[in-house]
Amino acid sequence: MTLDRDLLARPSVELAPLLLGAVLRHGGVALRITEVEAYLGDGADPGSHAFRGRTRRNATMYGPPGHLYAYFSYGMHVCANIVCSPEGSASALLLRGGEIVDGLAEARSRRTTSKTDTDLARGPARLTIALGIGLDDDGADLAVPPFDLTLPAVPVPAVHTGPRTGVSGPGGGAEFPWRFWIPGDPTVSPYRRHPHLAPPGPGPVRL
Repeated sequence: MTLDRDLLARPSVELAPLLLGAVLRHGGVALRITEVEAYLGDGADPGSHAFRGRTRRNATMYGPPGHLYAYFSYGMHVCANIVCSPEGSASALLLRGGEIVDGLAEARSRRTTSKTDTDLARGPARLTIALGIGLDDDGADLAVPPFDLTLPAVPVPAVHTGPRTGVSGPGGGAEFPWRFWIPGDPTVSPYRRHPHLAPPGPGPVRL
């Protein structure tokens, strides 16, 4: 199926509930997305890497929709985002949780510390490990092998929203209920508030 770039050209907050249930494939593993967080930029979202504008690190967020924005969190974990909105506008969806629907043995071999299959991709760092996504995948087109993103034919029947997890400072809290998840799905990660510490640079570092 051809990736619907027009749909992905919506701002992340609008696209988030429509992306739940989509299937992302990479490295012999396919994952059904069950949890995402929306981020904007350019002064609109203090929790975003792009809040203060374009940098070398966040340049992919300003690119065309349907590409992957990958970055290091705490200098050791890779987190993956789907870029959305028209090119030139910083907007992305952090992939926080998912269900492995194909390549289960491969995902298990990468996530040897998981005690259950529902834990394989529950959390953004675990998700990228299960899918074999690395920092070198930053900027990859999700419609071009080895990636494939298939959007759901119909939206999931129910979506819950709440504060983004692990975001410090003014970008967290109830004023930004931009975490979206499929209620009752066991692969959704638990909510954790960020400790009240000063953010370590331009934008938060998220797990």
